[in-house]
Amino acid sequence: MDSFSLVPSIKNISHHTSKNFFLISGPCAIESEDMAMQIAEKLKNITYKLQIPFVFKGSYRKANRSSIHSFTGIGDEKALKILRKVADTFDLPVTTDIHTDEEAAMAAEYVDILQIPAFLCRQTSLIKAAAETGKVVNIKKGQFMSPESMVHAVQKVRECHNHKVMLTERGNTFGYQDLIVDYRGIPTMQSFGVPVVMDCTHSLQQPNQPSGITGGKPGLIATIAKAAIAVGADGLFIETHPVPSMAKSDGANMLPLDQLEGLLTQLVRIRASL
Repeated sequence: MDSFSLVPSIKNISHHTSKNFFLISGPCAIESEDMAMQIAEKLKNITYKLQIPFVFKGSYRKANRSSIHSFTGIGDEKALKILRKVADTFDLPVTTDIHTDEEAAMAAEYVDILQIPAFLCRQTSLIKAAAETGKVVNIKKGQFMSPESMVHAVQKVRECHNHKVMLTERGNTFGYQDLIVDYRGIPTMQSFGVPVVMDCTHSLQQPNQPSGITGGKPGLIATIAKAAIAVGADGLFIETHPVPSMAKSDGANMLPLDQLEGLLTQLVRIRASL
C-alpha cells in the first residue's frame, strides 16, 4: 500500500488530494496538555494554509534514554489522554511510539498510527502486536540496518493481515557519535510498495555524548528536508518545540516552532516543481 492509497485511509487526515508530501510533526515528548495543544494548534493552522496532510506526533513515554536521570514522561495514561484530546479538538490523526508488546493495544485505544522505534525495528513480537491492532504501523529504520533489509519488517506487518505500513528513514550510524543519510534508501524502500518518510530531526542527532545528553545539528534540518523532497520522499517527520532549549527530551535536534512555516513553504514549492 503506497502513499496514494495509505495516506487517505488515515483517520481524519486532511488535504490528502493536494499532491503534497505528508507531515508527521510535534514535540518529542508530551510534556503538558497546554504545550501539546499550543503546538498542535499552530501546526494545524500552518498545514491547513499550505494544504499539507498532517499527523500530530508526541511520545507518551520515552524509554530509550542516555541517562537514567533523563525525562521519561508525565505518566502513560495522562499523556495518551492528551494525545486523544489533541485529535478530538483539532480533528487530527495522532501518533506515538511504543516499546513493548503490551503497549500496542493500550496506545491503540488513543492514537491512529503506532510508531516502532528505530532500535526496535527487528523486534518481531512488537511489530506483530502493533500490526494486530489494525492501526497504521510506522517502522523507523534502525541506524544499523540497510534499506534493503527493511523489507522483512514490512512483511511481518503484512503477514498479520495488516497492509497499512510505512517506513521512516533516520540515518545510519557513522562512527560513534554521528549519523549520515544515504538518500538511495528512499527509493529502495519505496520499491516495497510502502510510503517512505524522512525523519529530518533524528537523522541529525549526535548520540553517545560524554555528558549523557544526546546532541544534534538542527541547523541542517532544512538541508535534510529539501534533499528528501527532491528525491521523492512521501512524507517528512519533523519534531518541533516553541523553545527547544527548554524541551525535556531531544531539544538539541528539534526545529524551533516559529521556523516551521517558512521551511514548509519552501518545501511545498520544491514539491510543486517536481
